[in-house]
Amino acid sequence: MDAVAGLLDGPRARGAFLLRSILTPPWSMLIRDEAPLTLVAVVSGDAAIVSEEGAAARLGAGDVAIVRGPGPYTVADDPATPPQVVVHPGQRCTTPDGRELYEMSRLGVRTWGNGPDGRTVLLTGTYPVRGAVGRRLLDALPPLVVVPRASWDSPLVPLLAIEIVKDDPGQEAVLDRLLDLLLIAALREWFDRPGAAAPAWYQAYADPVVGQALRMLHHDPARPWTVASLAAGVGISRATLARRFTGLVGEPPMSYLTGWRLALAADLLREPGATVGAVARRVGYGSSFALSAAFKRRYGTSPRQHRSSAGGPAPRKPE
Repeated sequence: MDAVAGLLDGPRARGAFLLRSILTPPWSMLIRDEAPLTLVAVVSGDAAIVSEEGAAARLGAGDVAIVRGPGPYTVADDPATPPQVVVHPGQRCTTPDGRELYEMSRLGVRTWGNGPDGRTVLLTGTYPVRGAVGRRLLDALPPLVVVPRASWDSPLVPLLAIEIVKDDPGQEAVLDRLLDLLLIAALREWFDRPGAAAPAWYQAYADPVVGQALRMLHHDPARPWTVASLAAGVGISRATLARRFTGLVGEPPMSYLTGWRLALAADLLREPGATVGAVARRVGYGSSFALSAAFKRRYGTSPRQHRSSAGGPAPRKPE
């Protein structure tokens, strides 16, 4: 697994919420579904999107917005339009005063709106991101990311628009994979833009020395790495590697490896049938006890508690 795959490995749609919206102005939706990550793509027309923190953007056809939750955000024809619909967790919809909303018509498979001839068509995909690898992605994102159509050449928005209204056998899996592809393509485009504030280790991947070291750690986290073996692998001295790695990534190689191993463990523990012992071996810990001790130091909970919990752990702040 390389650095790009490591950053983007968390979002793996499995029955993700997907919806096509057909809208005629004036319209405004306040989204309070608490989803950690949402993607909004404009098929036709335009829309305004405003995050809880006040980040705002105007979207046109072909533009893609990525919203980092769980805070609320608004999607509307115009920021000044008062919300008419509030979307709650579980995609329950009400009016702003709390009445259950039934006026929004269903207009076909995975489609709703305030009229069948609306000039604005949106695609919305929502991820219930869980696991610490997914958290690495969330931590790397601002509240709102916009990838304009003019900055990239991708057929994925039109393709998803075609597939979202189909109800063929296996269609849910098709849509999940298309949503993953669209999200990854959009994020890759955004991270490579100047001023995108990508995480330091992502940027360090371009360095010929540190990038190679990161590849080695990502591809084989279970190997009993030392600074000496990592330095030998990239062909430089231990001191040079440690200095260069720390300067670009922001932490020493072995500290980074520990965080990466535990992030992987947090994700792997949620896989069906996973055991602490098996996960420990896959990420480079010699025993369940060793993984449990390291996991609890970092996340404040045991691997077994994490596996059975509804949400992922949050790293403890340094004392």
